[in-house]
Amino acid sequence: MGRAFEYRKASKLKRWGHMAKTFTRLGKQIAIAVKAGGPEPENNPALRSVIATCKRENMPKDNIERAIKNAMGKDQSDYKEVTYEGYGSHGIAVFVDTLTDNTTRTVGDVRSVFNKFNGTLGTTGSLAYLFDHKCVFTFKKKDGTDMDDLVLELIDLNVEDEFDEDTEEGTITIYGDPKSYSQIQHFLEEQGFEDIGGEFTYIPNDLKDVDAEVRAVIDKMVERLEEFDDVQNVYTNMKPEE
Repeated sequence: MGRAFEYRKASKLKRWGHMAKTFTRLGKQIAIAVKAGGPEPENNPALRSVIATCKRENMPKDNIERAIKNAMGKDQSDYKEVTYEGYGSHGIAVFVDTLTDNTTRTVGDVRSVFNKFNGTLGTTGSLAYLFDHKCVFTFKKKDGTDMDDLVLELIDLNVEDEFDEDTEEGTITIYGDPKSYSQIQHFLEEQGFEDIGGEFTYIPNDLKDVDAEVRAVIDKMVERLEEFDDVQNVYTNMKPEE
């Protein structure tokens, strides 16, 4: 079993935040997808993917439609994807993914949290070697699907041979090279899989074990970062609790 897979099984890709925060994050992703490829899901693969993720997160249909409509407005702000990297307490690496229409505001907010928790905000790319950048797809498993055959086909698209299966939800989650995102999505759609939600994530390749006191500090730091509307996801290389 691979290192990244073990991490995912232990942490279940834990995210901090509540439902309203999740809807705000997804609304911004819809805005980016609409501005890049238009408001019609059938003609916009990126938008189809975000909508599938919205459904999986139980985002109401009215919210989705309103986000698409707002993204078409003339006064809608343009969001930029910006990642901030640094160290938290006891040398724990922290990655902060943001979508922002005001980088000055966002970097100020992020830096204030790093300072409050005695962390250090570094330069972009300075901690990239500590994380593997992956694209993630979750989709409904079809009856009769042979996962061994499916995985063999997906390997040609730079997808990992290990996957997560949620038997209660009836879904499969696969992980691959971000550069193959469009190809993977196209393949899954051609194969007739439904509700294909895709996104990107960072998986630590060097997990750090910490005691309960340090864990509490890092968890609080992540929680504080997630309170900002501009913050999409926060990743650390802290070893998950077993």
